[in-house]
Amino acid sequence: MSTFEAYLKLGWSHILDIEGYDHMLFLVALLALYTMKSWKPVLILITAFTLGHSITLLITGLKGPILPGEWVEFLIPVTIIITVAGNLLAANQRKEPKGFSWRYALAGFFGLIHGMGFSNFFSELMGKDTDILMPLLAFNVGIELGQIAFVLALLIFQFLLIQIFRMQTRSWNLVLSGAAGGVAVLLLFENYPF
Repeated sequence: MSTFEAYLKLGWSHILDIEGYDHMLFLVALLALYTMKSWKPVLILITAFTLGHSITLLITGLKGPILPGEWVEFLIPVTIIITVAGNLLAANQRKEPKGFSWRYALAGFFGLIHGMGFSNFFSELMGKDTDILMPLLAFNVGIELGQIAFVLALLIFQFLLIQIFRMQTRSWNLVLSGAAGGVAVLLLFENYPF
């Protein structure tokens, strides 16, 4: 197995690892307002999130500064709670957000924070190895492929609930946002660094 394949598999398994569910939880909260019909805003959100955490992974790979791990573990649930709060504020709107949204910028910024969570894991993998470009690229591609698989599965599940079981989009938003917010509050108290 090549180095690229090895790091790609590590990125894939890291994003889909049940122990790293906080990143998936953020994606759940991020997508709670959207349906499969609005693939363009979903694509923009996911791309913004990807750009954010790719930048942080690159900074870390080049041995740049990042926040201490305990702060990152505290801030990740904060990003979920803020996203959920935005979802709940939008719950009374009957339409999905259209046009440029503050959510895109926020997804990119929150991607920087989540990237620090990925980068702590990546730094441990790399150790003192100085040849980071290929492993970094492969690891990031693996994360993205896992993220895309998760997003597609979530949107297909949502499509089935709405189309077959006639669940209301507003109910979907409230259930997902409530569940993500509840777990995030527990994580927040668990990772309180002060």
